[in-house]
Amino acid sequence: MGLFKASQGYLGIDIGTSSIKIVELKKEGNRPRLSSYGFSEGLDGKLNNDWQLNIKKTAKAINKICKEAGMTSKSAVAALPTYSVFSSILNLANVDKKDIASTVHWEAKKVIPIPLDEIILDWKKIEEDDKKVGKKSDNFKVLITGAPKLLVKKYIDIFKEAQINLISLETEIFSLTRSLLGRDKTTVAIVEIGTNTTNISIVDKGIPMLNRSIDIGGLTITKSLANNLNIGLERAEQFKYDLGMNSLGTAGQEIVPKTIIEALNPVINEIKYVINLYQNRDNKKVEKIILSGGSSLLVNFVNYLSKILDINVIIGDPWARVSYPVELKPVLDEVGPRMSIAVGLALRQME
Repeated sequence: MGLFKASQGYLGIDIGTSSIKIVELKKEGNRPRLSSYGFSEGLDGKLNNDWQLNIKKTAKAINKICKEAGMTSKSAVAALPTYSVFSSILNLANVDKKDIASTVHWEAKKVIPIPLDEIILDWKKIEEDDKKVGKKSDNFKVLITGAPKLLVKKYIDIFKEAQINLISLETEIFSLTRSLLGRDKTTVAIVEIGTNTTNISIVDKGIPMLNRSIDIGGLTITKSLANNLNIGLERAEQFKYDLGMNSLGTAGQEIVPKTIIEALNPVINEIKYVINLYQNRDNKKVEKIILSGGSSLLVNFVNYLSKILDINVIIGDPWARVSYPVELKPVLDEVGPRMSIAVGLALRQME
């Protein structure tokens, strides 16, 4: 939907496995302003995970969303899916500054399972002060990310076809950190529940320290409901959001929350595992869990997860750093969890 007529802005474009989400932000003083947003529930109803194979169709879908939402910006930032990008934290010791790049390249070979000449490797030194001695330690950490060159080329081809200037590509977790955390430097777990996958990331001081993906998402829940209730996917999707994890008291009605809980159990177990792994490895406490993705809006899910994991759980608000008309708050709260990556991408150009 188009909200304002203004000059240059930036698009955040999130190409998921079942939909495309786009947010357009423009600068108003020192604060980003929501200019427009739009999304498509798939190409002809479904992306079917084949958007990379149909570049023209995906580009056409992007242009259609932009046109219908009244977007005028022609510069965009896009996100590479977390599950397709290799990332790791390297611990380096006693490495001369001039040798860091070559050392990172050498160490990356040990942790990235495909040849380095097939990926685009990026790295960032994580600054840590040694508080015990009051000076910087000779030991330091480096965050490395590796994106397959073929995947990057497909993104470039899509935006070239759409005639949109692709300014940058980044991993989804950086976009989520930007939109959901801002300048919050506490240690948190960000859980993005997508259609087909759930990504769990531990973020400390704005840096993703641990990432894991599991092939279970919102569609898994919908399919489980459809099978157990012998109904179509569309009706199962409606039941999922109408009833969520509320127990309504009768045996017939309790099948919905019970089915949802059973479908989500592997996700919950993975969250437990990731949090325990990080806390035991780094001896730091995860302060809270921030949920994102459409399924984070399931009725009573926040309370259920908080009780099961004994940790504070909240739904992330990607609009917290963005100005918008107050009358739009109800609808933006509803679509927010689905738009978190797209908001974070557009915010990149506002920093």
